[in-house]
Amino acid sequence: MKNHLLLPALLLLSLAFVACAKKDEPMSTADKAGAAIKDAAAKTGDALETAADKTKAAAVSAGDAIGDKLRDWKLTPADLKDDLAKGGRIVRSKSTTAAQKTGAVFDSARIVTVINGKYVADHDLSALKINVDADNGVVSLKGTVKSPELVGRAMALALDTDGVQQVISTLTVAP
Repeated sequence: MKNHLLLPALLLLSLAFVACAKKDEPMSTADKAGAAIKDAAAKTGDALETAADKTKAAAVSAGDAIGDKLRDWKLTPADLKDDLAKGGRIVRSKSTTAAQKTGAVFDSARIVTVINGKYVADHDLSALKINVDADNGVVSLKGTVKSPELVGRAMALALDTDGVQQVISTLTVAP
């Protein structure tokens, strides 16, 4: 029987507490605006952190990919120093791709434009100091770079362009 009386007593007690509790005062427009600004700032900060993390991951991935290509195409600093010591002309070719097998033709002007765009995007290379010519999938690079490693990078970026089969570099190293 005691349990029978306990439930209504608890219900009355909880109603008393709810009735005595101070009701929230309505927020003013300024308070609402301030809360919205804080919320937006927090969301913006989270979005910036996420974007920064994704950008870092993409840069690491791109760096790994270009590093792999430098090794595959024998464009490492050691490979380049040997070639530069032999006369400065470096030639690298890539294997035939499915596009060439099916007879796809790539416009030389488009190839030059794409390669120059890659050089503009690369902060270590200067599109103004590297002259790019293309003819039937053979790209010629002339000009100067700051280090032998950048010769390899310039060649790798050119080789990694659709329609390019061979890159011939006469790039020189100048401080």
